[in-house]
Amino acid sequence: MKKILILLTFLSATLGASAETIGNVSTTFKLLSPNDKVVVEVFDDPQVDGVACYLSHAKTGGYAGALGLAEDTSDASVACRQVGAIAFKGKVEHEEEVFNTRSSFLFKHVRVVRMVDVKRNTLVYLVYSDKLVDGSPKNSVTAVAVPAGQPIPLQ
Repeated sequence: MKKILILLTFLSATLGASAETIGNVSTTFKLLSPNDKVVVEVFDDPQVDGVACYLSHAKTGGYAGALGLAEDTSDASVACRQVGAIAFKGKVEHEEEVFNTRSSFLFKHVRVVRMVDVKRNTLVYLVYSDKLVDGSPKNSVTAVAVPAGQPIPLQ
């Protein structure tokens, strides 16, 4: 059982896409340990060139946060924008996870899912937090319109 738990922890840490940290702001002051903060990161859609997503989410400080043992709150926001010519690397799924990051030592993640609005030729991105036992309904959504003459290639 212990080996399985270690394997699951390792896999969950390695499956998340990487993001570049843009910056952060402290939300609380802690005298002898790291502050709680809101972190802003950016990642590119792995299947769609020309789309970048900016993600803000809470990071718990304190000693537990410094050791990676704290559980972050489920507060997160996403804003995806066209940053260049949109080009699809292949067919995309109607609904697909494009990013995830751990928000606790075990079993809690912040996830970003891309959905396709075929009728409006638009990519919709949803951020939410899940947990093995009880997730959170807190979420945020953003959309990127694809040019009218460029259909989205669905699987």
